[in-house]
Amino acid sequence: MNVKPLYDRVLVTRLEGETKSSGGIIIPDSAKEKPLEGRVVSTGTGRRMKDGSIKAPAVAEGDRILFGKYAGTEIKLDGTEYLILKEDDILAVIED
Repeated sequence: MNVKPLYDRVLVTRLEGETKSSGGIIIPDSAKEKPLEGRVVSTGTGRRMKDGSIKAPAVAEGDRILFGKYAGTEIKLDGTEYLILKEDDILAVIED
């Protein structure tokens, strides 16, 4: 299934969090926090400005990003969990 977000929305997959603590203790699934890091799968066309022009998104497909803890809407498509965020909810782009 192909999903194209509208306007300034971004479709993101969460990246897996750590399964061990820094001391080597294995963290069970029930105690894990959801990671605040993800990879952009798809972006909308951009934000419509007051003058009618479209401002392109600052992120692109494949970018690794950080987002807020309670940001976005979780959806499930074909057994995969995604997050739809507004571009404003993205805090940073992580450059490798």
